[in-house]
Amino acid sequence: MAKLDYDGPILEIDKLSISFFTRLREIPAVMDFSVTVQPGEAVGLVGESGCGKSTVALGVMQDLGKNGRIVGGSIKFKGRDLGEMSMEELRDIRGSEIAMIYQEPMASLNPAMKIGKQLMEVPMIHQGMSEKDAYDRALQVVTDVKLPDPKRILNSFPHQLSGGQQQRIVIAMALMSEPSLLILDEPTTALDVTVEAAVVELVKDLGKKYGTSMLFISHNLGLVLETCDRICVMYSGEAVERGSIKQVFDEMRHPYTQALFRSIPLPGADKNARPLVAIPGNFPLPHERPPGCNFGPRCDYFEEGLCNENKPIPMFPANDDGSHETRCLKFKEIDWNAPLTVGEQKEKGEVGDVVLKMDKLKKYYEVAASALFSSGEKKVVKANETLSFEARESETLAIVGESGCGKSTFAKVLMGLETATEGSITIGNKAIQDVPIEDRDTQTVADVQMVFQNPFDTLNPSMTVGRQIIRALEIFKVGKNEAERQQRMLELLDLVKLPRAFAERMPRQLSGGQKQRVGIARAFAGDARIVVADEPVSALDVSVQAAVTDLLMEIQREQKTTLLFISHDLSIVRYLSDRVMVMYLGHVVELGSTEQVFAPPYHPYTEALLSAVPIADTSVEKQHIVLEGDIPSAMNPPSGCPFQTRCRWKSDVPGGLCEKEVPPVRHLAEGHQVKCHLADDILERMEPVIKVAAE
Repeated sequence: MAKLDYDGPILEIDKLSISFFTRLREIPAVMDFSVTVQPGEAVGLVGESGCGKSTVALGVMQDLGKNGRIVGGSIKFKGRDLGEMSMEELRDIRGSEIAMIYQEPMASLNPAMKIGKQLMEVPMIHQGMSEKDAYDRALQVVTDVKLPDPKRILNSFPHQLSGGQQQRIVIAMALMSEPSLLILDEPTTALDVTVEAAVVELVKDLGKKYGTSMLFISHNLGLVLETCDRICVMYSGEAVERGSIKQVFDEMRHPYTQALFRSIPLPGADKNARPLVAIPGNFPLPHERPPGCNFGPRCDYFEEGLCNENKPIPMFPANDDGSHETRCLKFKEIDWNAPLTVGEQKEKGEVGDVVLKMDKLKKYYEVAASALFSSGEKKVVKANETLSFEARESETLAIVGESGCGKSTFAKVLMGLETATEGSITIGNKAIQDVPIEDRDTQTVADVQMVFQNPFDTLNPSMTVGRQIIRALEIFKVGKNEAERQQRMLELLDLVKLPRAFAERMPRQLSGGQKQRVGIARAFAGDARIVVADEPVSALDVSVQAAVTDLLMEIQREQKTTLLFISHDLSIVRYLSDRVMVMYLGHVVELGSTEQVFAPPYHPYTEALLSAVPIADTSVEKQHIVLEGDIPSAMNPPSGCPFQTRCRWKSDVPGGLCEKEVPPVRHLAEGHQVKCHLADDILERMEPVIKVAAE
């Protein structure tokens, strides 16, 4: 089918309503939703999980399953109503004119088919292209998405590629037939921040090269700022604000947009002086929405009788030409420039004595060269190389790095799930590096606890919340009898700000943020001295993130806990940590106080990490550093400095030293160390990566 030449909007969604029908009731997922995407334009669709972003995308693809139906409004693609097309016509358009990139790359790839074959299918089916032409096209697109050695990639199976490479293949597949509209549904949530930066850069370039229009769905405001021209903010099934990036970011006119920005750590936020403000209350379920404004019950400006009057609220123009719109009845009365009433200022806990000391810790794994036939020589995976650091009482030490850098391995050794190959770990004055968890005494187990990344996997689905916490208390031998433990369990629920009635609930009745709180309550059940928080907020929505981070800080202040915060999100790290340890391929490449690590001179890897973090602030200027290539494998690390294969400063070191020798640890200032061969005068010349423009 020849592509239509069309000069109007590529996508026009007008007053769209989508419902899902269950045996009990109709569940309205999207109501009165409108958005347009012009040729070559990128529009961001932002909101928390459950607000209906993905439902809109599935509506555009006409893929709502058996229970989903469009119950009002229309979706037009190049002027034609998708709802009125036959299956045949839709099949022609899907994949060739409209392509979608999903969140989880592996879900879009066939694990039993080589990459080349999967890519060639697209033009062969949609455009009747010959096999040879399709192969050439696949080679071209794989080169476009900047994958190394394209011929080898086309001949690989999906499992032989890293997550970032798989996601690039999915993007390549979507681009095979040069679609007019590309829908990206959270395409980078499963990726590391440096890989994310490269993928986002790629999507922007390809959008320009192919003139593709994009609908970019994300909950990350920073990413939308970097990739889109216009933005539409969604809350509970409705669009609440629409406008250009600059209008919505700098002149927001909806209380929900304002509340979202207050709950993300922008440069300048400080956990003691300027704490984040979490949005109060919870997101309404689709069949329990309040009358009037959906955001009413959580809004600072709510007015009884006006905002909850039982009639729909339309979108109002928020500027003269109507390019900026808001769904708020009071937007003209609100003083949008009023300074934020600062949350109560907190006293910083006094940092006490050293609680945890790690000295030259190494953790190696032996792997058979061929795991299938287990013969051949053994290979060694060097997961941790000579880690040395100490952490004090009431201190937050952040451990930062991409996946595969050894963060979680080190956490496992600390927890006793693995034992160290060499080196020592002492808690207080007890050496624990060789004691597996089953041989540790109760006190040691209670002292070191962990809060995991995914709250959904850590709770027993068949036990009530209260029972799970009491179980932890029994193991830690807290309380003399059942009544004391019951009382302590209720106090722990108070500590993590959950209603006591939740003790009777099952995990499935809780939201992600509430589950994570139960996980935190359980970790603190035995008065833990050290809590390892492994990406504890990366699976949560922005507003919930603020509440959970604040909660961790508050408990830390009360209990004087040492918090080891493992994360790849540098904006949260900057907000809550006292010291930062940057890891790459098993090595600690930089260690220092947060101020030291976030200001030049940097280790070249820290510099690249800082540049990769998307910041939702139009006044921030960033140096642009995109790391080439993927992280080397720990089974086959490069010679010399582990970072030398991706470092942009390597040419400044004479004599190929970076490729020959592992750099020594150098102390730049009191408490600030880096592993780098760069000369002092070069380090001193480094520019700050993140600059906030003067007001």
